[in-house]
Order: sequence, then C-alpha cells, then structure tokens
Amino acid sequence: MRKFLTALSLVLASVVVSAQMPGMGGGNRGGGPQMNGSFYGKVIDSITNKPVDAASVQLLINKYDSVSKKRKDVILDGMLTQANGDFRLENVPVMGQVKLMISAIGFKPFQKSLSLIDMKTMQSMRSNTGGQDMMSMLGNLDKDLGNIKLVIDEKILSNVTVNSTKPLVQLAIDRKIYNVDKDLMATGGTAVDVMKNVPSVSVDIDGNVTLRNNTPQIYVDGRPTTLTLDQIPADQIQSVEVITNPSAKFDASGGTAGILNIVLKKNRKAGYSGNIRAGIDERAKINVGGDINVKQGKVNVFASANYGQLKSISNGTTTRSTFFKPPYTNLIQKDKNVNDGYFMFGRAGFDYFLDNRNTITVSGLAVRGNFEPYTLSNIFVDTILSTGNKTSYTSRNANTSGNFRNLGTSLSYLHNFPQNGHQLSADINYNRSRNKNSNLIMNDIFAVIGGPQTSSYDQQQVGTGSFKQFNAQTDYTNPFTPTSKIEAGARMSQRDVDSKNDIGVLLPDGSVTILAPLSSNYKYTDRVFAGYGTYSGRIKENFGYQVGLRLESSDYKGTVHSSVKSGTGFADTSSSYSNSYPISFFPSLFLTQKLKGNQDLQLNYSRRINRPNFFQLFPFTDYSDSLNLSRGNPNLKPEFTNSIELAYQKTFPKSNSLLISVYYKYTTDLITRYQSQEINPVTDSLVFVNTYINANSSFVGGLEIISKNKLAKWWDITTNLNLYTSKINSNDPLVTTVGQVNSWFAKINNSFKLPYSMTLQLSGDYNSKTVLSPGGSASAGGGGMGRGFGPNVSGSAQGYSQPTYGVDAALRYEFLKNKAASLTLSVSDIFKTRKSDVITQAYSFTQESYRTRDQQFFRLNFAYRFGKFDVSLFKRKNLKSEQESMQSGMQGAQ
Repeated sequence: MRKFLTALSLVLASVVVSAQMPGMGGGNRGGGPQMNGSFYGKVIDSITNKPVDAASVQLLINKYDSVSKKRKDVILDGMLTQANGDFRLENVPVMGQVKLMISAIGFKPFQKSLSLIDMKTMQSMRSNTGGQDMMSMLGNLDKDLGNIKLVIDEKILSNVTVNSTKPLVQLAIDRKIYNVDKDLMATGGTAVDVMKNVPSVSVDIDGNVTLRNNTPQIYVDGRPTTLTLDQIPADQIQSVEVITNPSAKFDASGGTAGILNIVLKKNRKAGYSGNIRAGIDERAKINVGGDINVKQGKVNVFASANYGQLKSISNGTTTRSTFFKPPYTNLIQKDKNVNDGYFMFGRAGFDYFLDNRNTITVSGLAVRGNFEPYTLSNIFVDTILSTGNKTSYTSRNANTSGNFRNLGTSLSYLHNFPQNGHQLSADINYNRSRNKNSNLIMNDIFAVIGGPQTSSYDQQQVGTGSFKQFNAQTDYTNPFTPTSKIEAGARMSQRDVDSKNDIGVLLPDGSVTILAPLSSNYKYTDRVFAGYGTYSGRIKENFGYQVGLRLESSDYKGTVHSSVKSGTGFADTSSSYSNSYPISFFPSLFLTQKLKGNQDLQLNYSRRINRPNFFQLFPFTDYSDSLNLSRGNPNLKPEFTNSIELAYQKTFPKSNSLLISVYYKYTTDLITRYQSQEINPVTDSLVFVNTYINANSSFVGGLEIISKNKLAKWWDITTNLNLYTSKINSNDPLVTTVGQVNSWFAKINNSFKLPYSMTLQLSGDYNSKTVLSPGGSASAGGGGMGRGFGPNVSGSAQGYSQPTYGVDAALRYEFLKNKAASLTLSVSDIFKTRKSDVITQAYSFTQESYRTRDQQFFRLNFAYRFGKFDVSLFKRKNLKSEQESMQSGMQGAQ
C-alpha cells in the first residue's frame, strides 16, 4: 500500500508540475484532466465582526497576452458574497500564485497573493517517499481562507450624506445628464420648468418642448410614458438624460428627434431618508409634497406624493388677412386666457432582493388633475380696401371644465449572473388614463363695436375618453470578455384609445341640440413589436465600437362613428381604417476613439421612424373653434430619418469640459402641419382646416457646443450654443414653404455660491427666427391640459417663429445642521421678454399670432431633508446603474 501511495504521489506531482509550471509542457497539451482546486472563506466587518453581504470577490492570475505582447491580470473566477458573508472560488490552479481582490461599498479594498501549493511544498513532496504528504496535498486542493476582515473606509463614509453632491450638468459623449436637485428655478414647478435649463432643449411659453428644433420622445425611468410634462412634479425628478442619437437598443420611434429620459427619485441608500416641501406663488397657489425611502435587509420601500395648484394667465393677439374670395378681410382677435386648477401625483413601490443575484421591483403611480380654463376673446373683422363693405365684432366667452386620471403599475425582475455586468431583466408596464371635458362657447355678434347686438351663437362641446397602454420588455447583457459585450432584447407595446365628442348648439331655452355631423365616437388600437441586438468591442485600449440592429413592425386599426350630409339631412355612418407596416430595419453604429490629453472623439449613425399618432390620423374634424378647425389625415405614412453625428469632448482640470457636436438629419415623407380651405357642412361657409400631410423631405444640420466651466470656487457656468439650418421640401404646388432658414439657439446657466450658505442661479436663453417644428409625435408630452386657446398657430411647412429671449433667477438659503432645510425664491422671465410670435403664410391668407404667458412670475418654496445612513446595512444594490458603477470600479482596480 505504501509503495502504491508513493508511486501515485510521484505521478500526480509530475502531472501537476508539467501542467502548471512554465517550461514544463506549456499546459494540458495531452488533453487529459487538469487538477484544479478552490478557495473558500467568509468576509466580515473588522469592527462589528458581522458578515459583509454582496462584497465583490475576484480571483486573478497574471498571464502573457499574445496580442498586446504584455502580461496582464485575467479573471479566473468571481462572485458576490452571500448574506452570511460566505464565498467560494473554483478553478484555482494547483501551482502558481493568484491574486485575491475583495471590495465592498464603504470598506477599503482587500488584496492578497495566494497559492494552493507553493514550490517549497512541492519540492518537499518529491523528496518524500511516504504517502502522508500526498494526502495533505489532496486536502489542500480545497483551501479555507478563514475570516477575512474588511476595514471601514472613513474617507468614503465621510462623503456619504443624504444630500446630493453631483454637479448640475454631467457631459458624456453619448448623452448629457442634468441633475435636477441642483436646479433652483425648477423647485416647486413641473417637468416643464426643469426642461428650460436642460442643454440642447428649448421650451416655448406653452410648455412645448423641442430637442434641436424637433419634438423628442419622453421617457420615464427608461420607458415611454403616457404622462405629459406638466403632470410630473419637478420635485419628483432626480435627473434628465438627453440622448440626441439613440442606438438600436432604444425604440426606433421618434423620427428626427432624440429621447428625453426623466429619472424619478428613488433613494437606494441603506437606512432611511426623505424630505418634505411646501411652496406658494405670487397668485397664492400652493404646492406641498414629500418623499420617503427605507432600505432594510432584503426590502427597499419608496413612496412620494405631491399636490399643486395652478393659475396661469396668458394674453394674445392674432391678425389674419384672408384672400380666397371677395370680400377680402382683415381679422384681429384679442384673447385673455386664465387656467385655474390643481393636480396630484403619487408614487410608491418596493424592491425585494430575493438573494444576491435576483431582485423584484413593484411600483404604482397615480395622477389626477382638474382644470377650469376660460378665455375671453374680442374678434374684429373688416374688409380690405375696395373688395366690399363688411364689418363685424364678436365677443366670445369660452369656459371649459376638465379633469383627467392616470393609473399605472409596473413589475420588473433583474437577475445578475456571477460576472459583473452580466444581466437579464424583464418588466411589464400598464397605464390607464381617462379624461372628461365640457366646453361652452358663447358668441355675441355685433355689426360694429358699441352698436346693438345683431345675433348670438352658443356652442357646447362635451368630450370623454380613455387611454390604455401596455408594454412588455426584456433585455439581456453579457460582457463575455473584458473588451466585448453583447446586448439583446425584445419589446411589445399596445395602445388603446376610446373617445367620444358631442358638439351641439345651445338654444335660448337652455336645451342643447347635438350637431351630428360635427360629433364623433372613435376607437383606436396600435401595436409595435420590436427586437434588437448590439455588439460592443474594443481594439487595444483607445478604440471602441458598437454595431446594432433593431427590427420593428407595427399595425393600427380604428373605427369612427359620425354623420354625413345626405340630401337635405344627415345620415349616421361608421367607417373603419387600418394599416400594417411590415418589418423595418434600423441599424446603428457608434465609433469612439480616445485621444491623448483626456480627449474623446465619437462618430455615430442611426436610422429611425416617426409613425403618425392617433390625432394626426383621426379623420374627425374638430369644430370647437369655428375660426380654426382641425382634422387628422388617415392617409399619412410614417417618416424615416437617417441621422449622423460627430462629437468631440475635452475634459480639462478642475471640472472644466467642452463638448462639440456636428449633426445632420435627413427625413423622407416628413409629417407636417398644413392649412387648407374647405366648406363647413353646417353653415356652408368657407373655413380653414388645420390638418397634416407628408411633405417630400426635410433636412436639418447644425453645430452644437456645450461648455461647462468652473470660473472660480464660487462660480460655475454652463453654456450651450446650437447653430443649425433646416428646410422642408414639398411637391404640393399649393404648399408654400418658407424655404431654408438659418437659426441659432443659445442658453447660459450660472451658479454662484454666496456667503451665509446661499446659492444664486441665473440663466438666460435666446431663440432666433426658426422654422416651426413639424408635426411632432404622440409622445411629445408638451404643455398638456388647459394650456392652449385661441387660433391654432402650431407649426407647419408654411410658418416660422420670430426671435424670443428671457432671463430667470433663483436664490436658495440653506440652514439647520448639515443644511437640512432650505428656502428658495425663484422668478421666471424677469424682464417680461418671452413671447410666442408665430407667422403663418399660404396662398390664400397670412396670419400672425403674438402671445405672452406668466411673465415675471415669482415662487417661494421650503424644503426639509431628513435621513439616517446605517453603515452596517451596506448591501448589494441589485440595479443596473450600480452594477455598471461596480464594474467600472473593478476595471480601474485591475
């Protein structure tokens, strides 16, 4: 027996040495089994001796890289410790040294060189003729490292406080991140107020948002949303991500614009934290709200609520000259609109950490609002020169009462594989909203102002509707080598719209006669199916690339119930319309070159689609404003856009950076607004109808510069300049476009740290003459309910806007321990210069509409922040953003 063990010892030793030692066969060439072992142990806190959960444990070996001709560390195995601090690492070579690296949030990194069997032990075994050492070696193939104590990093913990330390703007080569906590002027407002200071974004006085002069897609937490921007409180927003040219990973919808991703607040620090806030504006309208987040053990619970009152006042004047038949007329319409109402926002949910690698998140959202806008209009009509003698004066009073409700829920699952960055996620989102509006329009008509009333015409419109949206999505990410990664996913989306509009005439006895040809009842469903795949790689250390392909198909169908003129009366009719778009391919390409001196260069390309939304397709004519009718066009086709962008970024010392982008976008079948003249089926008079058409094509090209500078310890400044040219081409001889227009947009944001714990923010913006943004998309999320009034002056191929500019300011005073409380005073449009001045031209009319809204508006807000940060509760945050952070940190350690 002893001879057998001795022989076996020598054979095994020879195999191990030849397999593991350099110059002894170069590895397992014979194809036989190679002996490997394992390490195991426990990670604990050096002070409390409590186990450290979710610590990153990695085992590395130094090897020669034949590509780079250098030696480098290669990961043999890795994992995150269990809840009891245990870990186990497999595939450890019997011979040779390896490096053990352990890191955890709040602790100093741990590093140690180890080996299962060192050379001294092996040599001793070779000279020994007994089997005792052989059995010892076999036992060492599974080695216990005992308790490994991690030391708390006091430096890191001293920087961890409840309040944020992020800068106002973070620039990356593929996106810009705007941190709302640092935006004083948005305090107490809505997402519309947030967007006013976001680089590359422009906001008009009605809250309509454009990104490089086109309507972007609005996302909330990385997913499309049914909410409009004025339904999202600014105090609930953590940051806004601006993605000007999305890759194949994102929805192809959106056309010439990019994506604005609103990231809602959700504190993930161990312990508890929250804030309460209240504010009032110059019209005595209040807002109150609060957040709470508790992270304990395997559960992270979050909740937030907000209530806000609104009173918005707007004044405007519209002038129109009409030439399509004598007598030619001039119209002057003066409007005053007051929108009074409130909205409530609530959100709650929880993360449940099943174990270190699996997380389930459930959240719900509820939004409701009530608005009662009213508009007073004085309308003067007079003939032009000798074309006739016709004058009239109309006093119009339009009163609206409306409300909306929105309920949403989401369920998501995230699985983390042992390798950092290797993830599988799936989520389901469902939203349902409904609205009800009642609009009473009373017209008193006079031959001349001050004269006797000649007639009256009172109209009532009642509308109800519901909207449902369902999204299901799954994503998979696998960084299968240190320099390459694949991503893939699939998505399905369905929207269901049901709406009814009854338009009638109010009779002297108070009864209402419904005008059947002007009323409608419609239902609409659209679906989008998509799948994508991307591959990212790196050549050497300085050149990276990503290629991607997205496939999408969609269909829609709708039914309209209305009445049409038949002989001397009207007949009920029902019509259906539908379309199905085949699978379309949307490639993307991103190339990144790192240059010397903290410089980066990126070239990217993508193809995108903008499908017509329901209101652009819906063939019903809206007669709520007898002077400005609107109707969709069911024959619209989707528009396709090819975008290319070249970006350069330079990072300077002391938090200074420069980002320069050159971009070009070419769109075919551009969806654009168009005004035509038609016959009113009730009055048989000629009227203007605002509708949509597919123009032939369009292009926009420009240069954008964003600079972030720290001019002094107390002064930070972010500047944004966008120079661009655009043109809409149309084959329709009746459509007179404004031609190619060169425009520019500038924005500047200053932040001053003042004595006595005060901060001053001062910002300004300027928009030059601009071709009006085309048709846009359903996900625009602009001003929302109750903002619009008066003539329809929306963008079209036939119009442009005049220059406008404005200046805003805010002052914040922080007090109490750790600056937990603050008072913020803000004022928008200090010099009363912001306006909407839109000029529209066609072969039969010219129109100019000039409006202002809420000039020199003051708001005062109070906020109090609280929380307790428990170091012993540091756990693994099983979420994508933190996984990426951990991965980048480990790469830096290597």
